[in-house]
Amino acid sequence: MTTTLERTGLKVQLMLAEGWFTVCGLSALTPGRGVAALLPGGRQAAVFRDRADRLYAIDNVDPFTGAAVLSRGLTGSREGRPFVASPLLKQRFDLAGGQCLDDESVRVTAYRVRTA
Repeated sequence: MTTTLERTGLKVQLMLAEGWFTVCGLSALTPGRGVAALLPGGRQAAVFRDRADRLYAIDNVDPFTGAAVLSRGLTGSREGRPFVASPLLKQRFDLAGGQCLDDESVRVTAYRVRTA
């Protein structure tokens, strides 16, 4: 079976305090996997495209370890909530809101995402 890469001109953008910021082309995102994006000021976001073509973005830094690894985590869902599990200690973070599903006192920033 051969798959062809999506060839659209759509760009993935995140809403930052300064306005919309383009992070990559939509075709750079593989459904079910994340990518790390460098943001202004040196921060990082983990950007995900799920298998239903919904886009999510959260901070890439795992608050439990301080490592920038959330973009490499495994995605899934719990009770209809999409999440990513950190590849290090396996805590799960809600992709829509950033809440840690395993420790309610912890959350990461979630970004608004659009294509343009």
